[in-house]
Amino acid sequence: MRSMLRWGSGRMARLDRAAVRAVSRWPEGQHDLILKNLSEAATKGKLWFTVAGVCAAFPGKPRNAAIHGLLALGVASAVTNLAFKTLLPRMRPLPELLPAFRFVNPQPTSSSMPSGHSASAVAFTLGAALVSPRLGAVLAPVAAGVAYSRVHTGAHWPSDVVLGSAIGAGAALVTRKWWPARSPVPATDRSPADAPAVGTGEGLSIAVNTLGGSYSPETETQLREIFPKAHIRLISEGDDVVAEIQAAAGRPGTKALGVWGGDGTVGTAAAAAVEHSLPLLVLPGGTLNHFARDVDARSLEGALKAAKTGAAAWTDVGHVSAGRGVDGKDETTELIMLNTASVGVYPNLVRRRERLQPALGKPLAGLVAGLRTFGAARPTTLRINGVPHKLWILYLGRGRYYPRDLAPLTRPVLDDGVLDIRMVTADEPFARLRLLWAVLTGTVGTSKVTHLSEAAELSIEASGEPLVIAVDGEPLPGVRTAEFTVKRRALRVYSPLS
Repeated sequence: MRSMLRWGSGRMARLDRAAVRAVSRWPEGQHDLILKNLSEAATKGKLWFTVAGVCAAFPGKPRNAAIHGLLALGVASAVTNLAFKTLLPRMRPLPELLPAFRFVNPQPTSSSMPSGHSASAVAFTLGAALVSPRLGAVLAPVAAGVAYSRVHTGAHWPSDVVLGSAIGAGAALVTRKWWPARSPVPATDRSPADAPAVGTGEGLSIAVNTLGGSYSPETETQLREIFPKAHIRLISEGDDVVAEIQAAAGRPGTKALGVWGGDGTVGTAAAAAVEHSLPLLVLPGGTLNHFARDVDARSLEGALKAAKTGAAAWTDVGHVSAGRGVDGKDETTELIMLNTASVGVYPNLVRRRERLQPALGKPLAGLVAGLRTFGAARPTTLRINGVPHKLWILYLGRGRYYPRDLAPLTRPVLDDGVLDIRMVTADEPFARLRLLWAVLTGTVGTSKVTHLSEAAELSIEASGEPLVIAVDGEPLPGVRTAEFTVKRRALRVYSPLS
């Protein structure tokens, strides 16, 4: 084996020297300066970081290609500099082999084998090409120029460039499934429903929660100007929110129920609207307004447009029946679920992501939030549909959300009749390491610790200590059992896209 290596090394050395001698015979010209500058530009990845920065300015494939290119470059650089250059020490080409005007000065002092410039160039270019072949085709000549420039300037032997290029290609292929491009979100689809036009507020009762969200003293004035004939009921500190909303819904002559408040208040109003067979007008008065966003009423202008024309859509509602132990007594709590429910660390993950998102952007904020959350998380033990599990997250969406990972953002269809079930379990060996690796590489959606499914109903049961379930962002403590079901097309909601 050693004799074969010595034979291969000697043969490779002779080929390297022959190739360098051939390069040395090229006449001096403008190409020498171009290749020297190109080689310098690619030092420490400066060229590729610049290209990635330009691509990141364009959403879609260019940005995703830049991300994949940088991932591959990072892996290639680590493997080249931390492993191969240590395992394969080799002298750089001697100055006398090339003309002085061509020879790089000062020459790098690290091992000649393999070429880090070549590894980075091929890794970034191929990584980007796997996402955007057009971008890869544009970058390929530049990458080839960088690789050749290392031989032309005497920084490397040709075999160093070949091995470096192979490492770069391998890094790109290894990372090709990391941070995959998200599948396209289906087009928004609404099922039209009959609802009266209440543009001036005639027949409209509006319950306004003054205790949170974006309420200010001007809110009431603004609502009275927009809906001059509406009955407006203010919910103040000390009031029973459920009773006040029920009173607004049951007021004689009411043809539609409006609500100003956060997702918890909207959920309470939805329950009242279903009970009284009223269409619901959602006014975006909360902090996040998830449901208002999904029904395309993100602003008062959008809600007013739907109210004036009577544009409404059918939406499913989730029903939660929770068996709880409260103050030593057993009771059953019935809730309407408009958006989501969760058990485990999901609320912490969302809070961290939303806090970091303004500074870091969605992808990086999700990565940092995931690493921080799961690094310190402890799994919850419970039974799901009778099957015992240890899990970090149980997420239930009322309706199918996109993207299909741990950061669902959009719900294009409101009446698909399903619960979107996402579990991140700790049942598997080395579950925490698997999960952290999946978060780091953006492969949570395909990891073995992640389980995605859909159903029309689901049951959970606490094993040991009672659970805390968050329903539409509101915590429900002391839960021992819970049943989740979907009520098809139970609610009419005003929506300008209907």
